[in-house]
Amino acid sequence: MDATKNKIIEQVEHDTHQLVCLLQELISIPSDNPPGDCLAIATHVIKKLQDYEDFTIQVLPVDVVDKHATDQQKIVNVLATKVFGSGQGPEIVLNAHGDVVPPGLGWTFDPYGGEIHEGAIYGRGAAVSKSDIAVYTYAVLALQQVAEQLEGKIVLAFTFDEETGGELGPKWLLEEGYIKPDYAITAGFTYSIVNAHNGCLHLEVKTIGRSAHAASPTDGIDALEAMTGILHGLYGYRNTLKDIHSQIAGIDSPSLVIGLIQAGINTNVVPDECVIRLDRRMIPEEEADDVEIRLRHFIASLVDSYPGIRLEIRRILLAEAYGPIRTDERLIQTVATNYQAITGETAPILGVPLYTDARHFAEFDVPVIMFGAGPRTLEDANAHRANEHVAVMDLELATKIVSCSLYDLLKKR
Repeated sequence: MDATKNKIIEQVEHDTHQLVCLLQELISIPSDNPPGDCLAIATHVIKKLQDYEDFTIQVLPVDVVDKHATDQQKIVNVLATKVFGSGQGPEIVLNAHGDVVPPGLGWTFDPYGGEIHEGAIYGRGAAVSKSDIAVYTYAVLALQQVAEQLEGKIVLAFTFDEETGGELGPKWLLEEGYIKPDYAITAGFTYSIVNAHNGCLHLEVKTIGRSAHAASPTDGIDALEAMTGILHGLYGYRNTLKDIHSQIAGIDSPSLVIGLIQAGINTNVVPDECVIRLDRRMIPEEEADDVEIRLRHFIASLVDSYPGIRLEIRRILLAEAYGPIRTDERLIQTVATNYQAITGETAPILGVPLYTDARHFAEFDVPVIMFGAGPRTLEDANAHRANEHVAVMDLELATKIVSCSLYDLLKKR
């Protein structure tokens, strides 16, 4: 490790307390999505960035009136740009999201407390991905000591709709030209470099029949009964997905989950409607449009034996898979080199079965990886579950690796 990078690492170590405090502050501000009102946390992020006095800040509200991808009512994207030299070098975007899934039940720690226990910070968003807002911010601040050696710009792109697809966050920023990155790093974990992820299809399926009094059920057409036929068929279809395998390390097979069901108005009434929502994960080797067409046709075939039933299928979300990004891509090699120099280990390069905002950058042909603060797996972090947490040592390590990688990518030649 050369003297310049040692200086960066020393700065990160000096700033670790402030790094932890920032994450605790972010955890303490509820930003559950749904419902998706993240104005309070966005306002806090803006204030913190203004306090650092190192960034040019843009606050970009998004008009959601004509957008159908989300039910959110208050969307704000926050860009903080740090220019080095003349700014003519590469533009690197660091994208993390401040919205989180609701905490749910089963917590032994306050989900908005940011408590530290045995070297880990607990709370909703501790690992996904309020931690990365803190990491990326302090990774850039650590470069101030060596700024004269750099040429280009870094844009912190903090968005607040990842949990509902990122259509009004990174995708909107790219479409509108607010960011034009040569490289992008998006929220991830510390012990692997992610260069691919699954796609996802969400469908709402509705069966429509006719209500009737339970004393005379033959006067009605039972929408719930028809849906049981669909469910039986879908669970059979799910079993066939186990025979399909991805060639990408870290990604196994496609999957299907029926996550919601709603039917009926009372115990003594034949249900005239039943609604389910399903989640179909697609490996990168699958074509998303083809998967949707085939699944729609399959579901339609399952109601043929239920006379009088009408079927409606509505797409809620279609998120394309991304990657794999070539392992010899400069971005991957730069992060891998710094990972090894700092940890003494070789960074695994793999895919994950999630879908994330990284795909939006890939759609614009931007070399993008997922890398940030967290343990080796989602399960280790309890991400999206009770007692979500991140180790303080992982926060610090991720900040060091990201900061040194930014230095290499922007270093004057």
